[in-house]
Order: sequence, then C-alpha cells, then structure tokens
Amino acid sequence: MNTKIFGILLFPVLCLIAVSCKNTGQGITKSITGKQGELVIVISKNAWESTPGELLRKTLAQPQLSLPQEEPIFNLVDIPHDAFTNIFKSTRNIITTHISPTVEKPGVVFQNDVWAYPQATVEINARNAVEFDSLFNKNSDKIIGYFLKAEQNRLKSGYLKTHEKKLLQTLETKFQARVYCPPGFNTATEKENFLWARYDTPEITQGVFFYTIPYTSDSIFTPNYLLNFRDSLLKAYVPGPAKGSYMSTERKIEPVVNTFEHNGNYAVEMRGLWRLENDFMGGPYILLAELDASRQRVFICDGFVYAPQKNKRNYLRQVEAMIYTLSFLDQEKNNKINSQIKMGN
Repeated sequence: MNTKIFGILLFPVLCLIAVSCKNTGQGITKSITGKQGELVIVISKNAWESTPGELLRKTLAQPQLSLPQEEPIFNLVDIPHDAFTNIFKSTRNIITTHISPTVEKPGVVFQNDVWAYPQATVEINARNAVEFDSLFNKNSDKIIGYFLKAEQNRLKSGYLKTHEKKLLQTLETKFQARVYCPPGFNTATEKENFLWARYDTPEITQGVFFYTIPYTSDSIFTPNYLLNFRDSLLKAYVPGPAKGSYMSTERKIEPVVNTFEHNGNYAVEMRGLWRLENDFMGGPYILLAELDASRQRVFICDGFVYAPQKNKRNYLRQVEAMIYTLSFLDQEKNNKINSQIKMGN
C-alpha cells in the first residue's frame, strides 16, 4: 500500500466493506472496552519482532494525514496468544494472527461483534511470514478502512441517540438538513446563509460551520472554489481573539481530497489545516460538500479543532463523525433525480 495516498483511497474501500463483513455476535450483551483509536493485535513475540510485525506497525501506525503534528492512524497494542484472555477480548478493535504451517485455509476474515458489541475484528491466517505479508498487503487498505469506519459508526450511533436538540431543530428549519452534534454544541454565530456551532472547554474547541453554495456547475466542487468560498465566509464571520485576526485556510499545505457518494448524493471531502490571519492559532479541519440536487445547492459541513499542546486525531474524528450524520429532509426527491441521471448515463 502506498501510505501517502491512503486518504484518497479510503472512501472507495469503505463502500466495499459494507457488504463484506460477517456479524457473528448474535445475542452478545457485553460492551466493548478500550480507548478511541486503539487497536489490539494478537501475535506471537517472534512474529511481532520480525517482518510481519514490522509490516503491521508501518501500515497501521502510519501518520494520520492532515494533522499539524504527527499522530498514528491507530495506537497499537500487541498481545501474545497465551495472554489474549477475556480482559482483552472485549476490546473495540482486534486483529488476530495465525502464522503456522498447520493453517489449512489462508486468508483474511472480517467479523463484527465476535466477543463484544459494537466490535470490529480481523483474522489473518497464513502458513508463513511471506504468505502473511502478501495477504496483508493485498488487504491493507480494506483493513484500515474497516476499523476507521467502525470507529466512526460508534461515534455516529452515540450522536444519533444523544444530541443537542436545539441545534438540530435550527438546522432543520434553516437549512432543511439534519446533522447530529453532541450536547454542549451551541450556536456561536448565525447569518442568513451561515451557522457556526461550537463546543468549548478550557483546553479545546471543536466547531462546525454550515453553509450553502448555489449549484451552477461542477466547478463548485473543485478545491480552489470551495476554499475561496470558505475563506470569504471565515473572514467575515469567524474573528480571532486578537484585533484584526480571523480564521483562514492554510494554503501552504495541499488539502487531501476525496470524491464519492454520500447518501446517494455526489460529495467531496477535504482535509487540511486552518490558521488565524494576524495571530498564531491553528489546527486541522475536515469539510464535507454534498450536492442537494432538488434544491440546486451544495450544502457544506465544515468542522475544525483547536487543541494546543494536545493530540488532535480523536477530536477531529469526533467532528468528522458529526458531519457524516448529514442528511436532507426530503432526500427522496434527490433519489429520483440521481436515479434519472444514472439511467441517462
């Protein structure tokens, strides 16, 4: 796998994952344990200290794209087979490895909810290290995407159950759209075509901007157009603490861009860094621009994190999960339009 382009490959991979996993946890009531972003790998000491372990660490702990400081995609915890007891079997994300000449059926198996709920597990069976490397390299993008999707789904499930109802009602009325944010997110600024919701603690700030662009051509979905429009709104509505300061996009670093379908609608995701003009604050952002064909508009959820001296990966993933709860109130109209377009092609 080319680690440099992982972010570009993720969404096609996630589409495949939805139909390729087995759920074996019927009747499981035990809840998962472990921290967000943690991944347990069950592997022998010899394998962990040789080529298979090197490959696992290089791939699964590679740097997460579009963060201001280097953080791994996953925090890995290696466990020998004889130590893999019940206390570890409830962990949220697990890879089990079996590397032995006695393996009868080499392959990679994805299973949900094996020992706990909602759990994601991958089993890798190989007869030797060379076969393991081949199997893992062939499936590495899918494995990463599977665990990332599981992490996102857990967050989304929590937000759907417990969310800031006042903000949801405002979004429904103002934009005819639903986005579920956890309790504590309050409206900071509201204009005719712009809403900024934020959550603050003494140590961090998480925020989401909501706005629309009239859909006139496909050029709206180009990074340059989206970022220019973004910066015009941020300059007008998102001031910094210092006089004359305001939020903007860091243009020295190219954004990571994905094009895909979300809820059946054409969509673009961008990840990058933001900064304050005339000040020294900054952090990561993630932007989802989705076509609302029935209203001839592009609806944008634009999330950011400010967490100085702290790791930002998990805070950004929380914001990411929020914006991916996006849905339009009358999506059925879009479904008809999208179906007609596909039939025409």
